[in-house]
Amino acid sequence: MKLEIITALSLAPLQHGFFTRKGGASSGVFAGLNCGTGSSDQSEIVAINRARAADAMQVAPTHLVGVHQIHSSDVVPVNQPLTDKPQADAMVTATPGVALSVLTADCQPVLFADVRNGVIGAAHAGWRGALDGVLEHTVEAMETLGAERAQIAAVIGPTISQRAYEVGPEFFETFLAEDPQNARFFANGAGDRLHFDLPAFGLHRLRLAGVAAEWTRHCTYSDAERFYSFRRTTHDNEADYGRLISVIRL
Repeated sequence: MKLEIITALSLAPLQHGFFTRKGGASSGVFAGLNCGTGSSDQSEIVAINRARAADAMQVAPTHLVGVHQIHSSDVVPVNQPLTDKPQADAMVTATPGVALSVLTADCQPVLFADVRNGVIGAAHAGWRGALDGVLEHTVEAMETLGAERAQIAAVIGPTISQRAYEVGPEFFETFLAEDPQNARFFANGAGDRLHFDLPAFGLHRLRLAGVAAEWTRHCTYSDAERFYSFRRTTHDNEADYGRLISVIRL
């Protein structure tokens, strides 16, 4: 099966893509293109999958860089392939030939590009990272490399949609404590449950930061054939789950 790569016109002509799970070598609950080295999948198989993603981006596997994601707002500047994975949730670079990648399975993968000034970024933005400012910090880090905020385009890839993201009242209160206006990103559910609109929140934060932003409008939870989903895996009582990879390079 061929790789399936979702792209966005706003990031063209740069090579980039939000990879689905199609076209990978993994099997079982990981069936497809599981690129998560932190999963319990066979490391040799994950390496094959990552090599396929690197090849699609026309870089060596060593130049497909990532970080040890911890749901933070930390951003790492990259000017060469990383020998170790620092703890962070976003990267920026102005170095051609380095492909920035993030792994997700419901959280937002966000790819950034200032094509005119040759600066790119990639962020893993779950609810905690987005609330703490990882998206804004990525934009700021791009500016230190010569990007102009008005020239930056940001695209949110496949992520969990509002109808599938049920949360409790404590979660809601956390967002209201940050800004009462955040209530707009919640809809009523059954009983005291609510449904949180993660991509809408991401778009809001990006646009407040002054960058052009869009979402590909793919829901990871509702499309098991194309996407991995931590929440769906939890609901199905599966032992583990695969990780989707999203990549951009100059």
